[in-house]
Amino acid sequence: MASSYRKEMLESEIKKVLTVTLSSYTSYNDSLGMVSIVRVELTKDKRFATVFVSLMGPDESKKKLVKRLNEDKGIFRTAIAKNIRLFKAPEIRFKEDIGIEASLRVAQLLKKIERERANTKDE
Repeated sequence: MASSYRKEMLESEIKKVLTVTLSSYTSYNDSLGMVSIVRVELTKDKRFATVFVSLMGPDESKKKLVKRLNEDKGIFRTAIAKNIRLFKAPEIRFKEDIGIEASLRVAQLLKKIERERANTKDE
């Protein structure tokens, strides 16, 4: 129980550090738009951190963002090492978060179904 609590706290702290670091590098926000870190998942041994990022816009710019973040992941790992007391800073992997878009798609489908039901009741 205590180890899962510590893991959740570390994930939260890593997310905060990465958000501050990402916002300080204006080149990301200027060239690609509003970038946000959605969540961080640490492995049990705390050696790897998967960071899910979100960007509103076309799929091509999202792939470009993830590629660029993975190329610059040393900057972010250094920020974690300097700000969080850990034996060893975790290796970072950036991935695209599709949760927001999936929820928007589901909401659109639900509205469409609702409209179709309303149309069939009117007939």
